[in-house]
Amino acid sequence: MGCVMKNELERLRKERKLSQEDLAEILEVSRQTIISLEKGKYNPSILLAFKIAKYFNQTIEDIFIYESEQ
Repeated sequence: MGCVMKNELERLRKERKLSQEDLAEILEVSRQTIISLEKGKYNPSILLAFKIAKYFNQTIEDIFIYESEQ
């Protein structure tokens, strides 16, 4: 039994009309990191998760959704 981490990052980014490059610059990460996060291929460090949540004025749980695979 594994787990899946989904996220709302792409939707939030697009709502603010930000490119992946813009968001990467704001969060001080690479564009590749943003791409990987949006595709669910990479889970952020707790520090990055807090930075993302703070920037979008959301809780970490609102942005990153943990799902247990049955």
